Amino acid sequence: MRNIFLVLKREYLVRVRKKSFIVMTLLTPLLIAAFYGIIIWAAVGSFNNERKTIQVIDESGLFKNKFKSDANTTFEFISGPIATAQKQLKDKEQNLLVFIPADIMDRPKGVQIYAAKNIGPMQQNRIEKIVQQELRNIKLSKAGITQQVIEEANMNVDAQTFSLNDEGKTQSSSTIAAYVAGYAAAFLLYIFILIYGAGVMQGVMEEKSNRIIEVIISSVKPFHLMMGKILGVAAVGLTQFLLWGILTFGVTTATQTLFGFNRFTATQEVLNKQAEQADPELKKELEKSQSNTLNTVNTFMESAQSLPLAQIFICFIFYFLGGYLLYSSLYAAIGASVENQQEAGQFTFPIMLPIIASIFFAQLSINQPDGSLAFWTSMIPFTSPVVMMARIPFGVPAWEIALSMVLLVMGFVGTTWLAARIYRIGILMYGKKVNYKELSKWIFYKG
Repeated sequence: MRNIFLVLKREYLVRVRKKSFIVMTLLTPLLIAAFYGIIIWAAVGSFNNERKTIQVIDESGLFKNKFKSDANTTFEFISGPIATAQKQLKDKEQNLLVFIPADIMDRPKGVQIYAAKNIGPMQQNRIEKIVQQELRNIKLSKAGITQQVIEEANMNVDAQTFSLNDEGKTQSSSTIAAYVAGYAAAFLLYIFILIYGAGVMQGVMEEKSNRIIEVIISSVKPFHLMMGKILGVAAVGLTQFLLWGILTFGVTTATQTLFGFNRFTATQEVLNKQAEQADPELKKELEKSQSNTLNTVNTFMESAQSLPLAQIFICFIFYFLGGYLLYSSLYAAIGASVENQQEAGQFTFPIMLPIIASIFFAQLSINQPDGSLAFWTSMIPFTSPVVMMARIPFGVPAWEIALSMVLLVMGFVGTTWLAARIYRIGILMYGKKVNYKELSKWIFYKG
């Protein structure tokens, strides 16, 4: 045990003292903050600076005043031959030309949109929706259905969701909040297991190629060396994850305090500018849309508080360690068996397959968190860390979590034993290409 701790300490200190570790640990929260800042800046800049003039030739005469101008788009109705209008397009990078034929009611696919280059999907979708909605209203009106009935028929349904505990009591829940929390936790585990597991393999390969391992193995048993390296890298991962969380929270809080805004208020300011410059009818629609957006955000934040945050955090740490230890032991065995990255490729691919499959199963499990696929994939040790973390925000019985944890520990013990049998032989094996048949022989070697 003492030797394992010494190797762990060495691995931990060597890695955390590297400039790359310090730089990336400090830069990552700043890069995240800069990422969101660029998105907000780009969104605000696109709303404020990019204006389009869309000219409309309406031969049917049905769409007068149906295309509403706003802060960024001006609709201009013109007459004349379409060929002339095409030649007179102004500022071709921004302007568009829409042609609506006289027989649009009989030929709804006859709408034509012209631009100097390509047409953005949002602009195309906006124009198509306006035409589609008006044609629908006209046909309904001809059938005797008034505009008032049409508007009253457009009702938004927003169901409230509740969860029942073991005592039968209800509490507010949010499918969206659980979805976001589950997918985020599952994806983080997926990334961390891949990164730090591969880091163990790379470290073992470097020591083997430099022949440093021959000196270390003279005073430390191969199993102790392998476990020390695995636990040392795990400690590095937890340290980096903890520092990222603290620094990200600090940078976010400092940004909101110093500049007095966040991504929600920035979006609200953009919507306010749109509403101020729009005509009265469109202004009402924008204000309604803005109110719905803010209500959705507030509901999401309130529902997120109902999630079992403490349970999610504790399970995340456990499944991170369990999943990492299971896979890193196999990565360590591969690193000890090969001498370069090219040889490692044929052995790492089978290991990566269940990790990749687990993120796919996690997506399916989010849609059916209590389904049989979700249950079994959250029990199999190779997929349980990612899949179970995707399910936990939706509520998982305690016995399922306990069983999954026990199976994961058993899986880790099994893969560690298997990896140790390979590691003790492969770590001192040079100049020989290894295949699966050779690895199977190493497992049953005595001594």
